[in-house]
Amino acid sequence: MTRFNRNRQSGTKPRNQEPDHPSILSREDGNNVKKGSMGKFQQVVSRHSRRYGVRRFLLSAVLGLGMTLSLGTVSYAQFPDNTPAPLKTTLQGLERTANAHDLDALQDYYGAEFSTGDNVPRPQYFETLAQLWEDYPNLNYYTELESWQQTGDRLTAETVTYITGTREANGREIRLKSTVRSRQVLANNQIIRQEILSEQTQLLMGDNPPEVSVNLPDAVQLGETFNFDVIVQEPLGNDLLLGGAIQETVNGDRYLTPSDFELELLQAGGIFKQGRVEEDPSDRWLSAVLIREDGILIVTQRLRIEE
Repeated sequence: MTRFNRNRQSGTKPRNQEPDHPSILSREDGNNVKKGSMGKFQQVVSRHSRRYGVRRFLLSAVLGLGMTLSLGTVSYAQFPDNTPAPLKTTLQGLERTANAHDLDALQDYYGAEFSTGDNVPRPQYFETLAQLWEDYPNLNYYTELESWQQTGDRLTAETVTYITGTREANGREIRLKSTVRSRQVLANNQIIRQEILSEQTQLLMGDNPPEVSVNLPDAVQLGETFNFDVIVQEPLGNDLLLGGAIQETVNGDRYLTPSDFELELLQAGGIFKQGRVEEDPSDRWLSAVLIREDGILIVTQRLRIEE
């Protein structure tokens, strides 16, 4: 179970805690809406729900992004000088097949025993990747090889991939930006293991989605308290800001069937949460949505849980 405080003000002690509720609750209560603003609040919620379907299914492709790490366009100039030739060859082959969206050829670069740190079975891994390519047919990958290490007949490579793309939904453009850092283990020029070390993905909609900074550690110990803050960087003026946040355990079932957000009117420039993972050392996805009159932002970031 992950416990979250109902309200957390920066620089103040958390108030009423709801220890048995597994979801992230809003910082602001709906009772704090200014007089005369509720009608406009309801109109904005209705309009955005109709136009964009403000449901978490918009993140269904995003939550699979961690699995695409090794598939991007590799910047060979970024290779360390002593990178082994077999590793370069494998990454080049991955580049060609991924850019061609050739799923059958791509599977040849993954061993039969391939596994992930999220315990996603090999068939589901490629099923999700195929769905991602269908949803975002123009994804662009830029991958940097950070380091490598040889141990016997195995190579371990750590990479960072920057992913961008767009799609159309209900006549609106959705822009995707993601940064994923992971570790791959290769044997006989095939990937046999992949672990996601960190990831953040943003979906942007509308002419002027909120620009935010996210405060969330990469990892915490089981039972350790952490903050999840999504802070709007520009002044809001008289704009209404709607938002919501959720947490989910990282597992294969959630790649294609994510949860929904509950939207509330926010009285501050962002979302501020505090939580603690008390059971189950599985990684978590922390997600937030922020909506204003002329734009929507959905951001998801991974939190690793260490025992």
